[in-house]
Amino acid sequence: MSHAAYQFDRIMSSSPLMREVIEKLKVVSEKDVTVLIHGDSGTGKELAARAIHYNSPRKDKEFVIINCSAFSDTLLESELFGYMKGSFTGALTEKKGLFEIADQGTFFLDEIGDMSPMLQVKLLRVIQEGTFLKVGGVKPSQVNVRIIAATNRDLKKMVGEGAFREDLYYRINVMKVDLPALKDRKEDIEILVEDLLDQMSKAHQDKRKSFDPEVRQFFKDYDWPGNIRELHNVVEHAAIMSKSDLIHMNHLPNELVGTRVIKSSVPDVMVDESLDLKEAKRIATEQVERKYIQEALRKTNWNKSQAAKVLQISRMDLIRKINKYNFQKPTV
Repeated sequence: MSHAAYQFDRIMSSSPLMREVIEKLKVVSEKDVTVLIHGDSGTGKELAARAIHYNSPRKDKEFVIINCSAFSDTLLESELFGYMKGSFTGALTEKKGLFEIADQGTFFLDEIGDMSPMLQVKLLRVIQEGTFLKVGGVKPSQVNVRIIAATNRDLKKMVGEGAFREDLYYRINVMKVDLPALKDRKEDIEILVEDLLDQMSKAHQDKRKSFDPEVRQFFKDYDWPGNIRELHNVVEHAAIMSKSDLIHMNHLPNELVGTRVIKSSVPDVMVDESLDLKEAKRIATEQVERKYIQEALRKTNWNKSQAAKVLQISRMDLIRKINKYNFQKPTV
């Protein structure tokens, strides 16, 4: 992806909350300081880090990224700082670390909250002194790197629990950017969906598709726990599954359709004095089950296999319940 893709005018948003974030990113990008990006998984922390880098004085230098949760301590140390020949079994040659590769550029440390205390000390030395030791090395190496760290964890709480160094916390938290969850910026869902459909049409060289009103309303009602990453996956899945230009609810992933089924299947509760609680519970359970199954069949266009997956029962159990409630497939 070209550097132009990370220009701030490419970040589309009508959310006041997100517009504030974008303005802060603009200010931060111009100052050569350490930045901490906080946000839930899928909110776009890496995209924010790239936007900072490619709008900074270091934009023509390297942007290096590592996920601190993806490696063991030993392997992460080797990746970050490199190693000398013969420093351990299998070290047949000297290897550059990512800090050395990122010299004069930007180093994005994702999920920094998962870094061990031992490596936190070594990272602190890089930030404070601009030096580090390779594994097996005795002579410090000099480096000039801008650090951008990211986490979805509460680092301040971790400091209080002794799980994260206080001195490192204040070093990386010179400027903090909090990315809002998608559920807190629902004004942007329509904009993001349209942009994703444009991208997919170009990428697959297909005719551009669109969502029907029911799906668009569902997108607004849904809380998107996986944030923008989940939205991207859902839109891509639906666009692939739809054979026409219009995308309907049955083209969405089954587990997502199931959330709509649950919301629409809870009946109103009314007290009947002629029934005890046990009998009322049995009747209410059947009412919920009946509506739940009806909704699942409707949303999946009576595809029994898909409906069974949504309901998390076997296909044979679903057929028994269809017979029990005498459901009839509607004629078109």
